[in-house]
Amino acid sequence: MKRRTKIVVLGSALLLTAGAASAATASETPRPREAAASEADRPREAAALTGTAKLHRSAGDDITFSFDAHLAAQDKADPMKATGTFAFSHYQNGNGARAEVAVDCLLTGGKVAVVSGIVTESDLPGVEGKRVGVTVHDLGRHDRLGYSWAATGTPAEMDGLPKCVSSAPFEKVAKGTGDFTVVPWQPEF
Repeated sequence: MKRRTKIVVLGSALLLTAGAASAATASETPRPREAAASEADRPREAAALTGTAKLHRSAGDDITFSFDAHLAAQDKADPMKATGTFAFSHYQNGNGARAEVAVDCLLTGGKVAVVSGIVTESDLPGVEGKRVGVTVHDLGRHDRLGYSWAATGTPAEMDGLPKCVSSAPFEKVAKGTGDFTVVPWQPEF
């Protein structure tokens, strides 16, 4: 066989093999309409708050909040069955602290969420074991945030905070950092 003939035969064989593999994969992979239908069959979460942002502070403070809080569809009637975590940190000039929180309540309405939980880990003395709450207003690129210790100064100075309590979302999120997403709660009354 001539060299050109060998190349054409080899190329044809490769194309046939690739075509057969592609057809097999296509028959195994759900089509977009089928995938969308299977997602639609699953019940949506009853509520959620996710995302991360830094707060705007002209003094240069580095303040970050991150959320991964969820209320499962089967727990729709009880926001105190929410699960997940959130974290926050506040540093300025190399000093500050951070905290990790286990979610114990999540309430959302429209684009506003209030989440609370118990601090499980922190390098701020006196905070571990205390409940804190945060409010988020999901406004797209102009999200806002508030926290239960706004009037006291630190979470260490709070005692006996009930579940799902926080302050109004008075803080501005730094430009370009907010990506909060709130899934609104839709209870049946």
